[in-house]
Amino acid sequence: MKNTDYQSASEIVLFGALGDLSRRKLLPALYQLDQVGLLNPESRIVAVARQDSSLEDFTEFVMENLTNFVKEGLNDDVIERFKSRLVYQQLDFKDTKAYKNLADTLANGHKTRVYYFSTPPAIYGDISDGLKAAGLITPADRVVMEKPIGHCLESSKVINDQVSRYFNENQIYRIDHYLGKETVLNLLVLRFANSLFTNNWDRNSIDHVQITVAESVGIEGRWGFYDDAGQMRDMIQNHLLQILSLLAMEPPADLSAESIRAEKLKAVKALVPIDRSNVKDKTVRGQYADGYLNGNPVPGYLNEEGANTSSNTETFVAIKAEIDNWRWAGVPFYLRTGKRMPAKHSEIVVHFKEQAHNIFKDSHADLPANKLTIRLQPDEGVELQMMNKIPGIASQMHIQENKLDLSFSDTYENQRVVDAYERLMLEVINGNQSLFVSRDEVEAAWTWADSIIDAWKSTNEAPKAYAAGSWGPVSSISLIARDDRQWVE
Repeated sequence: MKNTDYQSASEIVLFGALGDLSRRKLLPALYQLDQVGLLNPESRIVAVARQDSSLEDFTEFVMENLTNFVKEGLNDDVIERFKSRLVYQQLDFKDTKAYKNLADTLANGHKTRVYYFSTPPAIYGDISDGLKAAGLITPADRVVMEKPIGHCLESSKVINDQVSRYFNENQIYRIDHYLGKETVLNLLVLRFANSLFTNNWDRNSIDHVQITVAESVGIEGRWGFYDDAGQMRDMIQNHLLQILSLLAMEPPADLSAESIRAEKLKAVKALVPIDRSNVKDKTVRGQYADGYLNGNPVPGYLNEEGANTSSNTETFVAIKAEIDNWRWAGVPFYLRTGKRMPAKHSEIVVHFKEQAHNIFKDSHADLPANKLTIRLQPDEGVELQMMNKIPGIASQMHIQENKLDLSFSDTYENQRVVDAYERLMLEVINGNQSLFVSRDEVEAAWTWADSIIDAWKSTNEAPKAYAAGSWGPVSSISLIARDDRQWVE
């Protein structure tokens, strides 16, 4: 079904257009938007990269990657239209004078320009300087900044300052692709459109929350980046804290970017600091060792190709996070993320409190608490675990646990689940910042994360080893078991 309610024409300028993110996500996302009629007929895709390439070679590159990464197959008519949008511009990002060539490419028309920085954050400032020098920044233009924005609070401030010299805050879109996932977006609907949850979403009804983002892959050739970052910077500081803030935020006044961002920021700022005084009780660091995944041997982190064999970088983190406010006092949020775990698996599990009194002792001596599971991947959906009567004519009431399962793929089988980058790219084109992260949020998250990283450095302890293909170090089990709870696996 075509949608002709598109925005005005845009020049979508992809810096780093030959990189991994562009070929796997950005170009397929733009193709899908074109497929459903959400790109203006006059919009162009201007690919910018350091490599010298002809438009023909770049078009071949695009076709190869669309074939590999668009699962539903390609439509010939859409492909021809999409190819006609492509422009290629070779550019040395650090050569300010070279941006005149880009200005010549973008000279025709008065289209809104979307600059997508799919490059190392260290050169965001160089690109911004070049755009300014070439007269390529107007109040209508927008810039998308990929994470990680820095490796600590101070470095994030430097990067943000470099970009904000020329772009106002309402022009800057800091992207976290988790905020574009259907199930993450559905958190707002679950919480604020259903009285069942709206009226029971606090310390009076909820016992604890678990957020797990497990990856089965290792570092996948990203050794140089990853060993400097680690799982804390790469996943906790952004993805998991964004999920936590949506779970914990107060109801926003409306769905505007300002209202949603303000409430998310309050939640992050209310996180209880983890520092040298409590880091051993609240966190676990791990690093995967040799092991087996799907029956096949896989090397440990220190045995990966090109590895620094003395590295203390963590590939697993578990944290007991607490929020110091009226709604969540006493309710722990257990965060867990790691590489080389048994499966690619991301979910939120909200554990409600047990019933105070049990009148079904003859059937169930201990009534299990209700659980709300929100699956982010691989099978997106929502599941509510609850008690139900077993059908039958026996005089005794027999009950058991059942699940109400809303799988997106089953419930909406005729609708394709939209990739996060498609939604986020469309929101940038539409000028909607509600699914993007404000500078204040980034800095509040770094403040909390930096304190933990500093505390780890002060202990001088190596991360705990765990076998590849397992759910992390044994001490991560102890972290939650001390509270008489256990991870959902």
